[in-house]
Amino acid sequence: MTPGGTPGAPGVVVVTGVGRYLGAHVAARLAADPRIERVIGVDPASPGPEFTDLLDRVERIRLDLDSLGGLLADLEVDAVVHLALVSALDPQHGGRAAMKEQNVIGTMQLLAACQRAPRLRKLVVRSSTAAYGASFRDPAVFTEETEPREVPRGGFGRDILDIEGYVRGFRRRRPDVTATVLRFAPFIGSTADTTLTRYFSQPVVPTVFGRDPRLQFVHFDDALEVLHRSIVEEHPGTYNVAGPGVLSLTQAIRRAGRVAMPVLEPGLSGAAAIARNLGFGRYGLDQVDLFVHGRVVDTTRLEREYGFTPRSTAAAFDDFIRAHHGGAVVSRDQLAAAEQLVLEGIRQVRSAVRERP
Repeated sequence: MTPGGTPGAPGVVVVTGVGRYLGAHVAARLAADPRIERVIGVDPASPGPEFTDLLDRVERIRLDLDSLGGLLADLEVDAVVHLALVSALDPQHGGRAAMKEQNVIGTMQLLAACQRAPRLRKLVVRSSTAAYGASFRDPAVFTEETEPREVPRGGFGRDILDIEGYVRGFRRRRPDVTATVLRFAPFIGSTADTTLTRYFSQPVVPTVFGRDPRLQFVHFDDALEVLHRSIVEEHPGTYNVAGPGVLSLTQAIRRAGRVAMPVLEPGLSGAAAIARNLGFGRYGLDQVDLFVHGRVVDTTRLEREYGFTPRSTAAAFDDFIRAHHGGAVVSRDQLAAAEQLVLEGIRQVRSAVRERP
């Protein structure tokens, strides 16, 4: 098959996670494709009002993943796109336990349903480059065959490893189904609203003193394109999905017109505390390790097999900047609080050095 070849789009497609931004946009794009007869969006919660018009051509069913078995068989589903993953902890909705329940247990239930669906011939699963982890032992560039040098510290990264393991088992049990796993770099762009975009939207951006990690992003629109092609084309296997090229953290902060605030900490825990103090939410260990060590992946397989090259990391980041120009302003009280946390970090480091034998 030539790159970009379309042997036949599936007739009936189920998309999980349509109550969230990514799932809603993927389902809407598939519904607009005349080659696809029917798109069914599955989510235990009703999509927000901001998605009402977007999903007007998508059939929506409120359903947990453990109830999918009968649905896939009854509706004679040809393809499933699994996007119902939680990438960040939400303490108000169950924290880590709820996150693992959704990601790992939910995926197991989905794959069990897919295994029993006789007409199914295609499965696309959202994954993440977080599967590689992030540590000082990392190679310069990860390929799809690179094993993580260390088990990811963050819950999302560990969940991704479990999810991909279950997909490998599914491939052995259902070799007749084309299974595609997409390891996405962090999303960015004019419309993306993620932990990463909120991090770079801060007027004062916390960093770790002496660290300047290399980062890669993928534009949200390019992620949609790859997901769409994965459904209407045949692309079995696992693929890194990222924009070519890299940006260092300091380059990204300068491009965004923000001010870096280095902290003297062995990790980004002190910087995360500053961010919380400034009112910019929480950062999990997946984000902490990324901001300390960085991560770069090779996308040769994607470009060769899909016949598609996402826009560069720099271009994707510039699109985000254009859409978020201006941003918030740090108040005097917020800046004073941040300065106090920096000074406290310095005192802790000095105290630790004095106490060493």
